[in-house]
Amino acid sequence: MNMKKLMMVAMLMVITVTAKALSYDVARSEALFLSDKMAYELNLSPSQYEAIYEINLDYFMLVTTKYDLYSDLWKHRNFEIQRALTPLQYENFMRVKYFYRPLGWRDDRWEFRVYRVYPNRSHFMLNRPKAYTNYRGGGHFRTGPAQAAPPKPAPRPNHNVRPQGQRPSQGQRQQPSRR
Repeated sequence: MNMKKLMMVAMLMVITVTAKALSYDVARSEALFLSDKMAYELNLSPSQYEAIYEINLDYFMLVTTKYDLYSDLWKHRNFEIQRALTPLQYENFMRVKYFYRPLGWRDDRWEFRVYRVYPNRSHFMLNRPKAYTNYRGGGHFRTGPAQAAPPKPAPRPNHNVRPQGQRPSQGQRQQPSRR
């Protein structure tokens, strides 16, 4: 009987944890609001606004538990944002807590920190990015968070170059000198 009760509690915990993931519609609207404020405050170009929206949407769609808040997902999000911004813009981005750490966990629910500064959820500074209508997510997290770039291959030895003073072997042709 005790084992059944323990299993039920464990299953309820798993269901509760998975129920915390954001739906696509919620992730999309939150990414739009956050990206709009970032574009306004950081003076983003239209192409930067598009990229930032996609990165924020990808992040919001992949965060499923409070343990994801500052995990490799968050680090990867900030790495992607750094690639999209100029060094000065990224420096300003890191100074603004509701941009740098957009999500919090309070009273068993998600907290979007941008609403502390911008409480009117229907007020937008800019038009929607083009990606809002057709981007479904996943483009910036394809390789997975915290994966380093692949190492560069070692240079191949050039077999046509022979050490100075050596004569070519029978199978090698002698190159004419270029003087």
